[in-house]
Amino acid sequence: MRAISQDTHGTPEVLTEVTLPRPVPGPSQILVAVHAAGVNPTDWKHRSAGLFLDRLPLVLGWDVSGVVEAVGFGVTVFKPGDEVFGMLPYPNGVGSHAEYVTGPARAFAHKPADIDHVQAGALPLAALTAYQAIVDIAAVGPGQRVLVHAAAGGVGHLAVQIAKARGAYVIGTASAPKHDFVRSLGADEVVDYRSVDFAEVVSDVDMVLDPLSGDTRSRSLDVLRPGGTLVSLLPGTDPDEPAKAAARGVRVETHLVEADHAGMNAVAALVRSGALRAHVEAVFPLADAAKAHAHGETGRTTGKIVLVVNGDSA
Repeated sequence: MRAISQDTHGTPEVLTEVTLPRPVPGPSQILVAVHAAGVNPTDWKHRSAGLFLDRLPLVLGWDVSGVVEAVGFGVTVFKPGDEVFGMLPYPNGVGSHAEYVTGPARAFAHKPADIDHVQAGALPLAALTAYQAIVDIAAVGPGQRVLVHAAAGGVGHLAVQIAKARGAYVIGTASAPKHDFVRSLGADEVVDYRSVDFAEVVSDVDMVLDPLSGDTRSRSLDVLRPGGTLVSLLPGTDPDEPAKAAARGVRVETHLVEADHAGMNAVAALVRSGALRAHVEAVFPLADAAKAHAHGETGRTTGKIVLVVNGDSA
């Protein structure tokens, strides 16, 4: 099978197309013919510096949308021919930037019939990240106020939609040119982080979703009401944060996404109801994975980037 691999860490040019043996599904696994696979910031971070994975050569990719080719012993939830989408176990289950990939059957869900593989391939990692933060960690409910930083980004634009589906009042931060896009997702307010200090115009928030960390994470404590929750996707850098959080009566959690059968089914249900849709800014063929990485690393992407692997992605 064709796959995109790297033998060293570095710039996008370290990614090359190689031929590898097609994997065989083990017990409780399925073999998926990959039609589309999202490219996420964690992909280029692992490509450039290893991050959580120190093994080389390495095939990147955690997002998968495709068709079940074969099932391993004991698998009952899927059959060959089923269209599925899901996130391979993060981080060690990596490998979807290839024509075929194996993964635990219960890391997947049936792909909603009303979206194509490109749409489905854009969702799993980012949607699960947002869903687990908003629902599992913060338990956001109707009428609560949610602040989503980087609301036009991969995780952020899905988080806005998921929070709205939970009945929340949603505030997003984004640059001015992206305000109309964030409002189109359902955001009730949008703050231009380049011209306004969000901590001066936002208050009494029940939950903050922070993909950025650093100063944004520190200042987000100031907008939470007592009992509120800050969920950050990156480690904090302020040694005084625990004391500050305790003094304000708020909770701070650093969240790392996990493979999640129930979560994927919930994401699928939101898609089927019309409440959730990925915005795909750019699509690249598998062979152009390096270009996809370079595009993502500009930091100006709205929504998601997807690689098309097998078939026509429909």
